[in-house]
Amino acid sequence: MITVELVDDQGLVRAGFRALLGAEAGIEVVAEAADGETAVWLARRHRPQVVLMDIRMPGLDGLQATAQITADPDLAGTRVIVLTTFDLDEYVFGALRAGASGFLLKDVEPADLITAVRVVSDGEALLAPRLTRRLIEAFVAGTSATGVPETAAAARIGALTPRECEVLTLVGRGLSNTEIAEALVLSPLTAKTHVARLFAKLGARDRAQLVVVAYESGLVVARRHPAPGGHREE
Repeated sequence: MITVELVDDQGLVRAGFRALLGAEAGIEVVAEAADGETAVWLARRHRPQVVLMDIRMPGLDGLQATAQITADPDLAGTRVIVLTTFDLDEYVFGALRAGASGFLLKDVEPADLITAVRVVSDGEALLAPRLTRRLIEAFVAGTSATGVPETAAAARIGALTPRECEVLTLVGRGLSNTEIAEALVLSPLTAKTHVARLFAKLGARDRAQLVVVAYESGLVVARRHPAPGGHREE
């Protein structure tokens, strides 16, 4: 059974998510919160596998709550999916660094929400095409405006083997284990083993944090988007 906590300051949103998830076999909503402080308290009490976290809430917001949940050793098995109304919500950048495992827009299709909960509960990151790639690129561009890899991130990959660097680069580009195996002519099991080693060596919770390291270290370079009306290469 996948246990879920819903965090949103709008009761109608929580009710909709609760009805949707509660009707799905193998998923149980165990807690609801309307603010970040209550969300953290309930997470420590119920230890859900997945928290659906709104960003903009009164008091302790979703960014701060995400940071507290992901930093708590007792909640190592809890994954946070950030919910946002906006395609580019500046607060999501901080949530990514705070340890969020994925992002969803609130207008997500019901089937995609259910899939997201299952994917993240399995320890994978949810890298939604509509949101995450642009978020990560804008996040890295904003925190490393000079284009020079961050010293800390570059140092972290110094202990990786050349093959592990290749795998990390492909993870940063959004490839799955199966796609990595195909690209590097490896077995899926070997690719999965390499990714597991990256988790251990880099101290990452999931693929979302591996993606951040890949960008911050310079293994993957964020595309620079032109001003409105300009042109870019695809």
